[in-house]
Amino acid sequence: MTAPAEQGMPSTSEIVANKSFFGHPRGLGTLFAVEMWERFSYYGLRPLLILFMTAAVTSSGFGFDRATAGAIVGIYAASVYLASLPGGWIADRWLGLQRSIWYGGIIIALGHLSIGLSAVFAQKAFFLGLVLIVIGTGLLKPNISAIVGDLYPQGGARRDAGFSIYYMGINIGAFVGQLVTGYLGERVGWHFGFGAAGVGMVLGLITFKLLARNTLGPIGLGVVVSTEEQQRTRNIAMAALGVIGLLIVLFMTGVFTFNAVAIAGYSTVGIISLAVAYFAYLFILGGLNTEEKKRILVIFVLFLGAAAFWSAFEQAPTSLNLFARDFTDRNMFGFEIPTTWFQSINSFFVIAFAPVFAVLWTVLDKKGISPSSPAKFAAGLLMCGIGFYIMLVPANAVIAAGGTLKVSAWWLTMSYMLQTMGELSLSPVGLSSMTKLAPRRYVGQMMGVWFMATALGNLIAGLVGGHIDPEKLELMPQLFNRTALSMFLFTAIFIALIVPIRNMMKSTTVKDH
Repeated sequence: MTAPAEQGMPSTSEIVANKSFFGHPRGLGTLFAVEMWERFSYYGLRPLLILFMTAAVTSSGFGFDRATAGAIVGIYAASVYLASLPGGWIADRWLGLQRSIWYGGIIIALGHLSIGLSAVFAQKAFFLGLVLIVIGTGLLKPNISAIVGDLYPQGGARRDAGFSIYYMGINIGAFVGQLVTGYLGERVGWHFGFGAAGVGMVLGLITFKLLARNTLGPIGLGVVVSTEEQQRTRNIAMAALGVIGLLIVLFMTGVFTFNAVAIAGYSTVGIISLAVAYFAYLFILGGLNTEEKKRILVIFVLFLGAAAFWSAFEQAPTSLNLFARDFTDRNMFGFEIPTTWFQSINSFFVIAFAPVFAVLWTVLDKKGISPSSPAKFAAGLLMCGIGFYIMLVPANAVIAAGGTLKVSAWWLTMSYMLQTMGELSLSPVGLSSMTKLAPRRYVGQMMGVWFMATALGNLIAGLVGGHIDPEKLELMPQLFNRTALSMFLFTAIFIALIVPIRNMMKSTTVKDH
């Protein structure tokens, strides 16, 4: 999806051949910086949400009950992932990748501005801001990743290395963003934290505007569909935007109200039903041969495992965030660590462990003993389960003390470390398996399935994540225990499927690892 180079703009071949950014095209540096700032803004805002919404009105919060606040965070996070589907479609058929990134960034920045103005306009501006961030992220997130891929038209190991560098930018942004916005939000004022997240997105926009022309050139400027198709896509997008705008107006005027917990529950059922219906359609009417049906069956199993994993992992901004605030001793050498700083632990461990895991898989592959996809899924689920199971010890200690005990911060640190190791075992192989196993004509749709699994996990995490409450201590170990047991159950399922899936894949052309 490239367009002819404009006058004074480097050509696609010149962009691709450039190796001035650590041996990679300069455009990777631009995308690295933009995505770093975008993730700074996204992850900088996310952990503040439940803390702000559950804070008392006298503390400038909304005073929401924890179940409602958790459900809102789940709906928001799920919507961000689902918005990537229409966002990619709009880029491919109307705006192109670069314009989608630019307009998406502007909409995200406006969303942060709206949330910042909630100090004056209260809840209406706050929820409008969340909607804008969802729309903007849907336009930006999938399409900036697509341009990274376009920088390496030959694919291969250099492309994989480029994505590894890009992924590092994501985690640097997440790590620093939560430190900065967390400190400002908790110590100075909620809206200073919100504002700092918005500043991050503005810096990303400035970076893109200044560097994109000379470092990306025509890559991602064009689309490959007819003018009529572009017009049709534009009309559909504008109509959908109009419906969203109408719903916002109805909500702001009080005509329309919503129950966040109920909506999250209905959405969970809806996504599960849609996934089951889609896979049933592929089996019955998808025109698949026997080999392709086997692959689709494996993808369905991976979908379930991924949804289960994310339902635990994405409790970080909800249940574990609340545990850090209410029951964790955050004092270190006379300094009280802001609650949201614990959210940066995951990004720190990703940066530290990602190279280790990459080397591990490479070494095992060379020796011919690389674990299969279900084996890596089982390892990821197991480590995540252990991460939650160890939280039973501090949770029970808090209950024994009647809620007055503040436990060591090392409990959360160990839990996040194990969850991160689980993420590095499961997430990359899951995404890779979707592309390797999917029948060629359904590859794009399988990416949508992966986003659906992540969205489903976020919804479930939001629904259960509000069950950390000083007034209901008994719910805390129950939540951690149920989460751990569900991870162990899926671990056992995937271990049992290692051999059958391996045998199933022997007759296919896909190498299962």
